[in-house]
Amino acid sequence: MPDGQHTIIDVHVLLVRGAELLLTQRRGTYGGGMWHLPSGKLDAGESLPAGAAREAEEEVGVRVDPAELRHVHTVHVAGSGPMPRLGVFFEARRWSGEPCNREPDKCSAVEWFPLDNLPDDVIPYPLAGIRAYLDGVPFGLLGWADQPRPVLA
Repeated sequence: MPDGQHTIIDVHVLLVRGAELLLTQRRGTYGGGMWHLPSGKLDAGESLPAGAAREAEEEVGVRVDPAELRHVHTVHVAGSGPMPRLGVFFEARRWSGEPCNREPDKCSAVEWFPLDNLPDDVIPYPLAGIRAYLDGVPFGLLGWADQPRPVLA
């Protein structure tokens, strides 16, 4: 990797209520009109679970105890911007507060969808994590030219 090039770390939260998943509809240039998970970049000095809990509160107004989050998938992504990304996905089944749109400048809707009937227009990056979660796959690659099939233990 050339000097100065780094991997961006993103945290994604799958808020699961029974058999439903909470999605947010993007507004603006990145994925405008498409569905996405509550997510964002990890802050410097922040643990992965703490970052995921922070993003859930910032984006949809729910408080999640980082200790209650369950890691469900990690994906190494190429082609979702100028630098590679590492997406770390967490499941949350317990939280306080009612989900709402806390970022109306970035999000136009917040809705629950059946896990077995998600909308067709989910952004491919979070969709890869959602599918892996549903299939029980802990690691994946997305967008790499030399993308091998993962070896599962």
